[in-house]
Amino acid sequence: MKVAVLGAGAWGTALAGHLATAHDTVLWARDTALIDTLRTTHENARYLAGVLLPDSLRYETSLDAALGHAVDDAALVVVATPVAGLRGLLRAMRDAGKVPAHFVWLCKGFEADTQLLPHQVVAAELPAHRSNGVLSGPSFAREVGEGLPVALTVASASAACRERTLAAFHHRAMRIYTGDDIVGVEVGGAVKNVLAIATGISDGLGLGLNARAALITRGLAEMSRLGVTLGGRAETFMGLTGLGDLILTATGDLSRNRTVGMQLAKGRTLDDVLGGLGHVAEGVRCAQAVLAIARAHAIDMPITQAVCAVLFEGVAPRDAVSALLRRDAKAE
Repeated sequence: MKVAVLGAGAWGTALAGHLATAHDTVLWARDTALIDTLRTTHENARYLAGVLLPDSLRYETSLDAALGHAVDDAALVVVATPVAGLRGLLRAMRDAGKVPAHFVWLCKGFEADTQLLPHQVVAAELPAHRSNGVLSGPSFAREVGEGLPVALTVASASAACRERTLAAFHHRAMRIYTGDDIVGVEVGGAVKNVLAIATGISDGLGLGLNARAALITRGLAEMSRLGVTLGGRAETFMGLTGLGDLILTATGDLSRNRTVGMQLAKGRTLDDVLGGLGHVAEGVRCAQAVLAIARAHAIDMPITQAVCAVLFEGVAPRDAVSALLRRDAKAE
């Protein structure tokens, strides 16, 4: 099977390495220096240091060439950009006249200026395209790159897209589940990053495991309320892309969003934390969009509101926690 991965960050690189063990795979990035280094060393030292990539993996800086590699109906394109880069890449594919027959995206979050989910961005830029979907789930790039077990979900309205994605990824230590609740999968992937910042703050303040469990559980309730209102199905949030991804991102030491929260709890500024992170923390990018959408639909999301207060309003982390604890009692 021919597969093209567009984007050579940590997640794109890890998945390209996995794909290349079974398929004819090309990894694309605009950065010529990065691609030259990958060809020479078979290691993405910038984003995934220490993980060696298969010799069979090939590299491209030409988007036309990468798309041409996976242009036929039996192929798959994997869009591995952050949400902020999704619209531009879709336009580049359209302008090149090489929109793939089947593609999936990996990004998690809302587009900051439009408050759109990724599938809505795809629909706006490629309204006639039907065989596309989202691949998501509880996964750290480093562990996938090292070949450790992982389970992901592909959600698409297209049976063909689900079949291509399953054929591409379901081998070795990776297990793929399928579904069609794109909204539920995307909302889970977006909101869990915001909630991971909250649990990072709690852990950074030393508030204990009881507090962490409460934040995860009540955070799941927030995620579910928003997702169902936007058209997702309640059961999706109890699966891999809801509860599963939330647990991983809120508790795992490899979580960038959890790291942001922990560093904020230690008194560092947001700019300082992000400057030293070296990777995108999607929870920071989409927190305001999540809160704005919740308010527009009159959905109560107090944890998300507290995170935004810390990130953007100068509220001290401990004061944000105190405000949550002072909320009136209510039925669960």
